Amino acid sequence: MFRFMERRKEPATNGRGAQSSAVPTRFGLASRETDGDWRDHMETLDGSPPKIRTLVTEERPKSIVSFNQSPDIGFDRSINAYRGCEHGCVYCFARPTHAYHDLSPGLDFETQLFAKPGAAELLRETLARTKYRPKPIAMGTNTDPYQPIENRYRITRELLEVCLDARHPVTITTKSDRVLADLDLLEQMARRRLVAVAISVTSLDPKLSGKLEPRAASPAKRLAALGKLAETGVPTHCSISPIIPAITDEFMEEIVTRAAALGVESIGWIPLRLPHEVAPLFREWLSVHYPERGDKVMGIVRSIRGGKDNDPDFFTRFKPSGVWADLFRARFHLACKRAGIGKAKLKLDCTQFRKPEIGGQMRLL
Repeated sequence: MFRFMERRKEPATNGRGAQSSAVPTRFGLASRETDGDWRDHMETLDGSPPKIRTLVTEERPKSIVSFNQSPDIGFDRSINAYRGCEHGCVYCFARPTHAYHDLSPGLDFETQLFAKPGAAELLRETLARTKYRPKPIAMGTNTDPYQPIENRYRITRELLEVCLDARHPVTITTKSDRVLADLDLLEQMARRRLVAVAISVTSLDPKLSGKLEPRAASPAKRLAALGKLAETGVPTHCSISPIIPAITDEFMEEIVTRAAALGVESIGWIPLRLPHEVAPLFREWLSVHYPERGDKVMGIVRSIRGGKDNDPDFFTRFKPSGVWADLFRARFHLACKRAGIGKAKLKLDCTQFRKPEIGGQMRLL
């Protein structure tokens, strides 16, 4: 069991969610740890360490659509235009995937990024296959499709253009108001019932969000994006995720109220998940930003996860149990009842699908 025995507050890594790369991994990834006295000595001699920069590597995968058979999620296929995410959300459940590539789920996950500039062509080839059958493609399930590097690469936009041309339904999950840059495409797709957009709102405190998710859009910008999407007729969902006990749960009711006032169609909440390397990263984050509250936070997390940091099992991983979980659930339902908002089923239309053109071949209409 982890105990917060050390109450001395360590300096934060500014602009990043993870506080280091020195976290244990399942694959024996080598880690390096600097002794505190030696660190102070180095700073005296050389000054503060250089600013951590973001490096983007372009990769050319052979496929872009990932299929799954998970029984407790609402989609069977997804696309991730990027690997790693500069938003730097310290709680991100996708962080452990970086360890498969001998990179740290800590700082490497948010600074060593991979872009897939050929994604749109790969998607076009996939949709053109004879045996392909359409079902909604989920975007943003692992890393955010509208993280900062989307401004340069525009891979997400290219993917949406392919889906619009093929009349293929898409769901988008993001923490960024950059989604509005593609509002022209989203409006067209919405008129054909081909798209639904979910935006995650974790807190309403910009300072707290700057610590939890340092390079994601501010809460105000996310709410404004939800309002704009709803105003233009794009089906919208507000996800209060993750709910972090004793850190972000205080904002639950107000987020529900504001989302309802903006005309958002549905709302939901997801409890904090700490799979694999995310647990030690989150503990480290607590020791830096909330050292006096760490034991309480982790105590509640374990209480809703059957005494463990994380529950990886199907079905129960999204459904916490125990007194605290029941309290969160009751608060959420009461807030929704007062605000007049619930969890609507956003049905997308797969019947309009038409296979895209390949190699200049004319489409048979």
